[in-house]
Order: sequence, then structure tokens, then C-alpha cells
Amino acid sequence: MKVEEKTPAPGGVLVLGIGNLLWGDEGFGVRAVEAFGRVYSFPGSVRLMDGGTQGLLLMPYIQEASHLLIFDAVDFGRPPGTMILRRNEEVPAYLHSGKMSLHQTGFQEVLVLCDLLGKNPREMALVGLQPLDWETFGGELSRLIREKMALALETGASVLREWGVEPLLRQDGRPGDLLFPRALLSSL
Repeated sequence: MKVEEKTPAPGGVLVLGIGNLLWGDEGFGVRAVEAFGRVYSFPGSVRLMDGGTQGLLLMPYIQEASHLLIFDAVDFGRPPGTMILRRNEEVPAYLHSGKMSLHQTGFQEVLVLCDLLGKNPREMALVGLQPLDWETFGGELSRLIREKMALALETGASVLREWGVEPLLRQDGRPGDLLFPRALLSSL
């Protein structure tokens, strides 16, 4: 009898925030992964990454992960502040259907390329939030989206628990470490 493995494989879990911090709610994904690291601590098998708008530069990190949790602002035609949770093959389809900016087209292509190479994570989940304002230059999230942040973080933590990873509430108030925060290009 085959037993389903709950613990992520050696590649571990990549928690990825994507988006553009300069355009209001479009920065939700990056702000969410930053907040995720402030609220929770994780075992060494979990890496948090500010993916920004990096597109293809994210490919090696995604390919080595066994599990991928994505936070992103997605325009899927629902009332502002509506949250969605999509899994596995639904993830690239959702990113394509409601793209708000060039980073989503690029990121969807990254997932498709990983799939074509046979190196996609075993499990993927997207915590998406319908933005209110993605046109205001300046980087601050709208009040509505800030109010939905706790729900988005708890949803992400719930996904990790399903994958056998227990996020622990931080007691020290220190932020978690982000992998290459806003500096992927400098690593080339």
C-alpha cells in the first residue's frame, strides 16, 4: 500500500510573493510574503522569496522546490478584496485569465516552461486577492487590501499545514529572512 508523503521533499517549500511594489495593490504578493515572514517562523525546508517582477530569473528556484505557494494580486473580475485559492494546474490558468501586469504573463510562462521541462513543483497553490487599486503610483496597498492581509496569511499557513509544514507564530517580533529580497539581478 502506497502512503502519500505529507512532508515536502528535499527541494522544500518555496513561498513566493510576486508583484510590483510601485503600483498600489499590484504589490500585494510581495507585501504578503514579507508579512508572512514577520508573523510566522518556519523550518529550514521553507524559503520565503520576494519574486517581484523577475519572471524567468525565478525559474531555477521554482524548479528545485517540491511545493510552491504563491501570493499575488489577480484581477479575476470579482469585487475588490475577494480572495481565491487555486491549486496545481489551476494556478497558471488563473494567472493568465486575469493578468494585470507584465509580471503575470512572464510568471505564467515560467510555470509553463517548468512544466515542459518536467521540473514543476509537485504541489502548487495560489493565494490571490482581487485588487482595489493597481494604478496609483507610490507603492502603498489600499486600506481594503491591508484589511484582507491577515486572511490571506492564514490561508497560506493553512496550505502549508496541509503539506505537512507547521508555521509557528513568531514571538520575537523579528522579520523572517527573504531569499534575495528585491535583488535577484545582483546575483547574476
